Amino acid sequence: MIFSFKPEEKLILALDQMSEIEMFCLLDRLPDLVWVKVGLELFTLLGPEVIYKLRDLDKKVFLDLKFHDIPMTMAKACYQAAQTGAELITVHASAGIKGLRESNQSAIKGANDAGLPPPTLLAVTVLTSWDQEGFAQELAINQTLSERVSFFAQLAFDAGIGGCICSPMEVNQLRNSFPEPFQLITPGIRSLGVNLDDQVRVMTPYKALNAGSSKLVIGREITRASEPDKAFKRICSEMLAN
Repeated sequence: MIFSFKPEEKLILALDQMSEIEMFCLLDRLPDLVWVKVGLELFTLLGPEVIYKLRDLDKKVFLDLKFHDIPMTMAKACYQAAQTGAELITVHASAGIKGLRESNQSAIKGANDAGLPPPTLLAVTVLTSWDQEGFAQELAINQTLSERVSFFAQLAFDAGIGGCICSPMEVNQLRNSFPEPFQLITPGIRSLGVNLDDQVRVMTPYKALNAGSSKLVIGREITRASEPDKAFKRICSEMLAN
């Protein structure tokens, strides 16, 4: 496949495992970076204020807090999250269609009340740290992991939200059923020869995009690199060539 896009717009950098000073020093070295991910670790450390600071640097924010609660609580959380200006917000698909619908409606209202564009909600399907054996034994779910991902993606689509989070291993099957603009955001991206850490279902940048990923979430391969600017440029190049 021949790609025609700016790779910098496809990469979401996960900003975890660092202090605020380290984060801003890293961002200084990555002037072409467009998207950043604020996850549980960074949000717990620095609070909502970090989102405003990142937006002041003209970064687009993927707020990855994976809300999962009763529908009313999820909806209220998404209302507040949307008022920060985050462009992408995650919720767990396993909260059910009522929770997903109410969260999406509330996020739209929160953004409108703040005079901001509405965010895109993304439903988390099955975390990339799970493999089939652990999924079946520890969660006692009779569906295969792949079937469960498809089931949750359909739930997200039926709820009217903008996309889902899945591993790159499931992207091809989902993209056939859910064309753009439904977003498929994929963590679990690793270049060849890179340590997998706690990820199990992984794929290279080029193969993930070729399979149908909308954007790739990448963290430690860049943030832990001795020269993160070079790592960033290398991965952007890898998106365009196998």
